[in-house]
Amino acid sequence: MTSEKTSEPEDGEVAGAVVRVVVVDDHVLYRRGLEMVLGTEDDLRIVGEAADGVAAVEVVAGTRPDVVLMDVRMPGGDGIEACRRIRDLGLDARVVMITTSEDERDLVEALRAGAKGYLLKDAPAEQIIDGIRAVHAGESLLSPALTSALLEEFSALVGAEERRDPRTMLTEREREVLAVLGEGLTNKEIAGRLFISENTVKNHVHNLLEKLGLHSRTEAALFAVRQGRRAP
Repeated sequence: MTSEKTSEPEDGEVAGAVVRVVVVDDHVLYRRGLEMVLGTEDDLRIVGEAADGVAAVEVVAGTRPDVVLMDVRMPGGDGIEACRRIRDLGLDARVVMITTSEDERDLVEALRAGAKGYLLKDAPAEQIIDGIRAVHAGESLLSPALTSALLEEFSALVGAEERRDPRTMLTEREREVLAVLGEGLTNKEIAGRLFISENTVKNHVHNLLEKLGLHSRTEAALFAVRQGRRAP
């Protein structure tokens, strides 16, 4: 059974002053718990909710939140596929996976799908609140218990990137987009920086990911940072 809930901006709400959040979890009690926790913070507001990944994509597209808190495994559509769909649609919401799973494969797949954070459900309320603000500010978020898995994934990425040379594999514009991805900018921000449309940015990102054999913007950003450090 799918559950959806959305809300419009409140009168007088200043754009950018409040972090708009969508909560996705198949357990109603957990969603209500997050609603109570976030409701104590003046700068955080839940603008929508869903009980599965399919509904989540619709809610995110309709409410355009800043941050999405999303469970990994849900009946009717898992969170990782929903995260991938949100990324592919070019929606700027930053997804934080929040789950009971400590399976490293889930973490790796979430990062490849474009997630900006990964927290366990038993994290303290303060960590979740601070995490939402950090991700909204452009930072990455990872449960300390899963740091080793990220390091392993990064090591694999470093080994693979040695075989890729963007100077020969990408066009000049794709190299420019890749470099800006390394700064953690959104599609809209990249478009403004390079004086091109957001659709053009999306096409360049899709093409460079495909050419370099990368799975997400996160991997592309890591790749760009590494390339920048190696540049003469």
